[in-house]
Amino acid sequence: MAMDHIRIVKITREPVELYKVLKFENLAASGGEAKHFIADGMVTVNGKIETRKRNKLYSGDVIGFNGHFIQIETE
Repeated sequence: MAMDHIRIVKITREPVELYKVLKFENLAASGGEAKHFIADGMVTVNGKIETRKRNKLYSGDVIGFNGHFIQIETE
């Protein structure tokens, strides 16, 4: 899995919950849909499948979903 393009997402405070990032970055239409994607094993965090919807993310974490990669950074 190549990570040719990683989009940087700035957050004002950490941690942030995984499902919220998918929702706010428009990778899921709603929080419920984001939780469904996570529970079904469709999302990775730092290259590993993550099934915990409320997994806490910190600066430097990389989320992978459906060919999109997002790196979390604090402002």
